[in-house]
Amino acid sequence: MPARAVRPDAPATRSEDGGLTGRWAAIHEAAAVVAALAGRAAEPAEPAVRAFPVAIMQAGGQRLAVARQGMDDLSLILETGIRALLAVHAGKASPQAAAEALWAEFRSARDALLALSPPERRLLG
Repeated sequence: MPARAVRPDAPATRSEDGGLTGRWAAIHEAAAVVAALAGRAAEPAEPAVRAFPVAIMQAGGQRLAVARQGMDDLSLILETGIRALLAVHAGKASPQAAAEALWAEFRSARDALLALSPPERRLLG
């Protein structure tokens, strides 16, 4: 079966919404691993963070296309970074400083993604 072409301005389907929500949750689960390796406590998700998948799906268009690409990029950064951190940890060295740097990178990227949601669509969770 050929892959379905998705136009950036096409409305999202229910399955795409669930996929985006699941990906957003997985990104935050990975970030929690980074936080733990950095010696940080997991932080509670703010309303704008929890509401992001719905808000960006409602925004649609180019905002949604850019958000999807940004989430792909952030997932790859976290996956690669966690592998490196775990390798350092397995080598009996402390990954804390590197984990702190990855944590800061995650926060910056996440904040940039959150900024894609139009203010009127940033739900209160």
